[in-house]
Amino acid sequence: MIVWLNGTHGVGKTTTSALVQQLIPDSRVFDAEKVGETLMDITPGLPSTDNFQHWPPWRQLVVETARRVLEYTGGTLVIPMTVLVEEYWREISAGLAHHAIKVRHFVLHADQDTLRGRIEGEHPVPSPFRLKYLEPYAEAARTWLPGQAEVIDTTHRTPAQVALQIAEAVRK
Repeated sequence: MIVWLNGTHGVGKTTTSALVQQLIPDSRVFDAEKVGETLMDITPGLPSTDNFQHWPPWRQLVVETARRVLEYTGGTLVIPMTVLVEEYWREISAGLAHHAIKVRHFVLHADQDTLRGRIEGEHPVPSPFRLKYLEPYAEAARTWLPGQAEVIDTTHRTPAQVALQIAEAVRK
């Protein structure tokens, strides 16, 4: 099984994924961003883009890597990864379904003011990359994400509380 933690940058996916992994026996965290980093290291580079998710090989390799790791290890993969383009999510989820891999898709949500405050509080200079995705996240949250995932409001909850809710939902 895959437990996919979606949501915009700064919502707490990475922190929560480590806690979820501790609560689900025989689970591992797979950071699909590393697949993108590998593609970014290809020289000469792939066609220019502002987000490696726009490269079709990223989506295909995430599916293939998850499939191969699960074949090798069994258990559960916890994947903390923002996917805000509905077409990309459908491609990934269809690829996983093709291999009969069950996916529990959760969106960690917080309102825009909370998200902005978290991002701005991370470092002395807020991440322009993270701030850039606040509006695309808000649009996805208004449109397609609620129909494709279980939404968990993190606004007034700790990562530990969110992780426990996810682990309990996965056990049902």
